[in-house]
Amino acid sequence: MTLEAYFEEKKGFGVLSTADGDGRVNAAVYSRPHVMEDGTVAFIMWDRLTHSNLQSNPSALFLFREEGPGYKGKRLYLTKVREEEESELLHRLRRKDPSPEKDAKESKFLVFFKIDKEIPLIGPGKDD
Repeated sequence: MTLEAYFEEKKGFGVLSTADGDGRVNAAVYSRPHVMEDGTVAFIMWDRLTHSNLQSNPSALFLFREEGPGYKGKRLYLTKVREEEESELLHRLRRKDPSPEKDAKESKFLVFFKIDKEIPLIGPGKDD
C-alpha cells in the first residue's frame, strides 16, 4: 500500500515532534499528513512552537497510531524542505472548515518534508 493510500484509508492519532536549535523538544497533536505527488508530505500548521522550531532545526518525527486494538502505525523521520504561507494549495488541502475568527488572526503555513526513514510504530526499523 502506498503512503498516500495508507493515510487516506487509515484513521488514527498523530504526533509531530520537533526541537529548536538548542535541542529543546516539543510534541504536538497533528492530523494525517498530506502526501504530495513528488513523495514529500505536508502539514498545515499555525505560527506556533512547532513552526518556530522548524525555522532553526528542520528535523521532525511524525508518529501515527492507527485506530483500533493493538499498536499499529508508522513513524516517519522527516526533514523540512520548504513552506508556503497562506497559499492556494494550503486552502485546497484543508480537511476541516476554517474558523473565520481564528483564520483572520493567525497565519497558516503549509510545510513540506522529505521522508528520511519510515518504520513501524512498534519494533525496530530495517536500519535499526
